[in-house]
Amino acid sequence: MLARTGLEPQEALVCTMVLVAVAGSGITDREIGVMAGLVQTLPVFHDFSSARLDAATEAAIALLREEDGLTHAGRLIREALEPRLRETAYALACEVVAADRFAEQDSLRMLEFVKSELHLDPLVAAAIERGARARHQRVDFGRPEGGRP
Repeated sequence: MLARTGLEPQEALVCTMVLVAVAGSGITDREIGVMAGLVQTLPVFHDFSSARLDAATEAAIALLREEDGLTHAGRLIREALEPRLRETAYALACEVVAADRFAEQDSLRMLEFVKSELHLDPLVAAAIERGARARHQRVDFGRPEGGRP
C-alpha cells in the first residue's frame, strides 16, 4: 500500500477499520475478531481472502507510521470509495469501535476524523452510529427492569 498512490475499495474498507482500532490503546483481540468476522460475512468482501485481510491490515498500519500517514490514509480511503461505500466504511468503523464495551476517547476522535474525511451526511452518520450501538447492546442479568439496581 505504501508504494501505491491508491487503494482498492476493499483495502480502503479494511484501512478504515484499522484506523479506528489502532486509535485507542492498540488493536485488541476483540477488534481483530470483529474485523475478521465482518470480512468473512459481508457481501462487500465476498472475494476478499484472509490473506488479503492480513496484508491490508499490515499495510494500513505501515501507512499510519508514515509522516502525515493519517492524512494520507484519509485521502486514499476517500478516493477509493464511491459515496455508497463511504457509508459502508463508516458502518464498519462503528462496528469496530462498538466491539469494545467502552470506547476510548481516542477511538471516538478517530471515528469523528473518519466521518469528516468521508464527507458523510450527519443524519446518515448518526443513524449508522445508532445501529452499531443497538447491535452491541448486552443484557445485564440480575438487574431490575430498566437496568438500574
